[in-house]
Amino acid sequence: MPRSSIVMNLVKTKKKEKVVKARAYDVFINHRGTDTKRTVATLLYDHLSGLRVRPFLDSKDMKAGDKLFDKIGSAIGGCKIGLAVFSPRYCDSYFCLHELALMMDLNKKVIPIFCDIKPSQLRLVDDGTMSPKEVARFGLALEEAKGTVGLDFDSRQGNWSDVVKNAANIVMESLAEIEDDELDQDNNFSFYKIPTFAAQN
Repeated sequence: MPRSSIVMNLVKTKKKEKVVKARAYDVFINHRGTDTKRTVATLLYDHLSGLRVRPFLDSKDMKAGDKLFDKIGSAIGGCKIGLAVFSPRYCDSYFCLHELALMMDLNKKVIPIFCDIKPSQLRLVDDGTMSPKEVARFGLALEEAKGTVGLDFDSRQGNWSDVVKNAANIVMESLAEIEDDELDQDNNFSFYKIPTFAAQN
């Protein structure tokens, strides 16, 4: 078999494996439900779904009987991008902080959206219910998010549709970049793994 045919077959095999192992979700929407579920979180979910992107939102994708930490962990582990919607009471939620820290632990690309709050106002309050390890972990995740360029939104002056469209555009661009990087990695893997055949007489 010609060497070029071997290369193409290996590339096709990797692509098939990629389809089989397709992620359940592309984007994980991390948010404080009492602040943003009825506004930006749901609007983001609906808009991204309309763009044929698979977002995860707890109120939409979890059902009775699901184990909370297992479902959330699986969704974050399988996603490509995290949308972290920060709001005034975000840091009061253990689950918000846990999700954010997990995205950072897994080196996911996180796009922050600061709704009615500035990055400098995000502070972890240790009320004694968290272990020292959790306080340190959540604090590091918050600092990393605060140091990431994101979108700012003031609900008293801005339009929800604007921030949703801007966030969706960033998500689409980021997904395209990630797909290109993964394809390059697959192609490089295929070329490096080409078998060597002895010359035939």
